[in-house]
Amino acid sequence: MDLERIGPYVVEAQIGAGGMGTVYRARHAETGEVAAVKVLPPVLAREEGFVLRFSREVEALEKLSNPHIVRLLGSGSERDTYYFAMEFVDGETLSQRLLRERRIAWRDAVAIALQLCSALKAAHDAGVIHRDLKPSNILLAADGTVKLTDFGVAQLFAAEKLTITGGVVGTAEYMSPEQAQGQRATKRSDLYSLGAVLYVMLTGRPPFSGATAVDVLHKHRYGQYDLPSRFVPEIPSWLDDVVRQLLEKDPDNRVPDAFVASRRLQEVVKKVELRESGNVTVAAGSVPLAAESSDVARGPGPATLLRNLVKDEIRRGEPQSWWQKLLNNTYMLVALLVGLVGVVWWMQSRRMTPEQHLLAAKALLDQPASSDWLTARDEHLRPLLESDRVKWAAAVEPLLAEVELYELEQKLSSPRKRAKTTPPLTEPERLLMDVRRLWDAGQLAEAERRLTAVQTLLADDPDAATLLRLAARWQEALSEARTLRPSAAEYARAALERAAALEQTNRQAARAICEAIVELYRDDPSVANEVAEAQQRLYAEAQ
Repeated sequence: MDLERIGPYVVEAQIGAGGMGTVYRARHAETGEVAAVKVLPPVLAREEGFVLRFSREVEALEKLSNPHIVRLLGSGSERDTYYFAMEFVDGETLSQRLLRERRIAWRDAVAIALQLCSALKAAHDAGVIHRDLKPSNILLAADGTVKLTDFGVAQLFAAEKLTITGGVVGTAEYMSPEQAQGQRATKRSDLYSLGAVLYVMLTGRPPFSGATAVDVLHKHRYGQYDLPSRFVPEIPSWLDDVVRQLLEKDPDNRVPDAFVASRRLQEVVKKVELRESGNVTVAAGSVPLAAESSDVARGPGPATLLRNLVKDEIRRGEPQSWWQKLLNNTYMLVALLVGLVGVVWWMQSRRMTPEQHLLAAKALLDQPASSDWLTARDEHLRPLLESDRVKWAAAVEPLLAEVELYELEQKLSSPRKRAKTTPPLTEPERLLMDVRRLWDAGQLAEAERRLTAVQTLLADDPDAATLLRLAARWQEALSEARTLRPSAAEYARAALERAAALEQTNRQAARAICEAIVELYRDDPSVANEVAEAQQRLYAEAQ
């Protein structure tokens, strides 16, 4: 649908599209103010009760006033086409930043989450629940300000006939367990989604993922996730605790509101700063008072020293336990020393022969690849080479090559931040890591295409033998994966064919399929043709 004007706004460019409408950058014809105008699909106007809900939500959104909520400028309708005019934010979405950087440093993630807490508190105080908090609804302005958009718009689709999939409102990766179960969303549902957004900022991946939305929703209700520090070790344990509290499956066990969530996030930063200052040891779950911190910095005073001396004197006068008496007995200490010498001699007498080392290494390497392979290398294979390289090289070096390949694959597949002392990735390693990211994201065709190009570059590089072996192994695995799983375009094409077959008997179901294709694949270039066809069918029906 090509629009030149929407109400009082002159359209300048389309800046986004999805199953719930299209967003344009537009300028007010009289004031010249730039706005982001979201046009809802015309077909919604024909749904029973939509106009009433639309008016009610607009009234609620007009009450919201917070520097971290995109301001609603106005709304209206023209020929059964309803629109919102919102504040235009010059920047990018959080999802765009994550796509570019993969994950965000924990301090920056906390700063973003604190601004989101401010937005959620203002909305919840006004009785508005977001329902669909996710990275694509979070705008990052050029000056660093975070703004939450589409506030309350999801509620327009809360009725059974207006859900995009006919089930629940929201995005699977960030949806609370109660929403996944079809229950009514509350402010604590938004806090669960905030926890999922904070998780993806910290680790580069949502807490739960799966082959289908149903799989993801099931995991939100019953699954367990790894704490963020499992993937990024430098994340403070206190921040792990906040994420865990936000992602509690029972709403009653979560942080009670956005204000408390913001205070706990602020406490994490304070605790880390105190710990890094070197003046005080911070215990998990508590923040030292200023007076306590100053006492530690000054050191113990005379009263404290006297108290400690008295305690020591009392302790010396107390009766000793039986084990304390044994340790104070000279004969017993001599007996323990003799026993320790005997244990050392016994262990030395049972040292493994070279042949036993090789058998032990092979037994570990026969198991599925794991950290046990590194044990085989460090405790068995390397000692063999050090003892007699000429004798054992032929048997040991092929096994070491397999361990080297495993270690390289772990290095290029791990999302953890590299330590400052770790050498930076070489350019071939970086290229292979990019392939792995595409693979993990499910973009198999693009991953296979880029992997072929990387192998061409590595083919004549004498220093890239191990990298080339890993690339060949990945090529084989990718080809097998693509054979077993149909491409996104094939799946979307099959869905369009089902929609075409349903147009005569169940137009509502056919429309829902087209809307789902647009929502799920709008950012996938491999499915661009299918998305365009789905949009054309929706527009044709709306005319």
